[in-house]
Amino acid sequence: MLKDRTAIVGIGQTRFAKHLDEPEKTLAARAVLAALDDAGIDPAEVDGLASYTMEETDEVELAKSVGAGDITFFSRTGFGGGGSCATVAHLAMAVATGQATVGVAWRSRKRGSGVRPWTSTSVQLPTPAQWTRPFGLLRPADEIGMLARRYMHEYGATRDHLFNVALACRNRANQNPDAVMYERPLTREMYMDARWISEPLCLYDNCLETDGALACVVVSAERARDCRRKPVYVHSAAQGLPAQHHGMVNYWNDDPLTGPAWTAARQLWKAADLGPQDVDTAQIYDAFTPLIPLSLEGYGFCARGEGAAFTEGGALELGGRLPINTAGGGLSEGYVHGFNLINEGVRQLRGSSTSQVPDAATCLVTAGEGVPTSALLLRN
Repeated sequence: MLKDRTAIVGIGQTRFAKHLDEPEKTLAARAVLAALDDAGIDPAEVDGLASYTMEETDEVELAKSVGAGDITFFSRTGFGGGGSCATVAHLAMAVATGQATVGVAWRSRKRGSGVRPWTSTSVQLPTPAQWTRPFGLLRPADEIGMLARRYMHEYGATRDHLFNVALACRNRANQNPDAVMYERPLTREMYMDARWISEPLCLYDNCLETDGALACVVVSAERARDCRRKPVYVHSAAQGLPAQHHGMVNYWNDDPLTGPAWTAARQLWKAADLGPQDVDTAQIYDAFTPLIPLSLEGYGFCARGEGAAFTEGGALELGGRLPINTAGGGLSEGYVHGFNLINEGVRQLRGSSTSQVPDAATCLVTAGEGVPTSALLLRN
């Protein structure tokens, strides 16, 4: 069992911006070194690494760049933003089983100034894309737009519900000096008048295009007590790939709106001493606003079809039923495949967030809904 046997003891990140001059490898090294310094651990002690299959900086490059020691465990997780929490989960398993002693997870990306992965016409489309892109679903926004429209049709969700999500994230970013949208308020009028990206998703329903890098350090619970910072324990971790899943459109399932979050959630709560009712704050993957109500349902914060209504009355705001994405999330802080949600979860449980939830003791962090996903339940 993984329960509380490992802890995140260091976090680090670079600046977030639409364009950063440094290459991804340099950004990765800077984030990792910042995380190790935060933990008070020498780079030479690092013997475990985990990142995404989409990461351009490989283990060899990173280990040499930061001065790591012999690496005895390394892994990568797939499906873009769905892999964020899984990187920490893999390290937690490695440390708990003795395959590594000091693990580092990271993600470095130049999405703001780089190319869009779906624009390439020189490679054969993966199998799922052969059934969507020739018919006009070119981007993730198009696919999530379809799910959003079905959700709105079946459960009466409206654009006001999506605005509630966008506003909660923007309000928290307005308090975070490191956020791209710091001191840039969002109003309902701005939201409703914004241009369409893929109807019913407007500009503010989509995550930012960001350059940046982040990292965190995982060690055993015993080692964590001697580190520089207050440890944040990995209480439970899970991945989720439902039967007959078919990417974001998910139309081969009997119910396309029952996505990977439902599979990950069953595993997450089964291995935990806690439940949704015990979560003080949640960092929920928000590449698109509709993913929030879908995830609220999948992880058990409300019943099926009630995710949109859950957002009403300031429920997602600081002081609400479930404060979410308290640094601004992918919608308003920065979008680096969800890794900033992990770091913000750690800050919440350290008590150092710019939008601190009073006495926060538990935090759910989720990876991308709509693709094979992962989740962490953190506690202090």
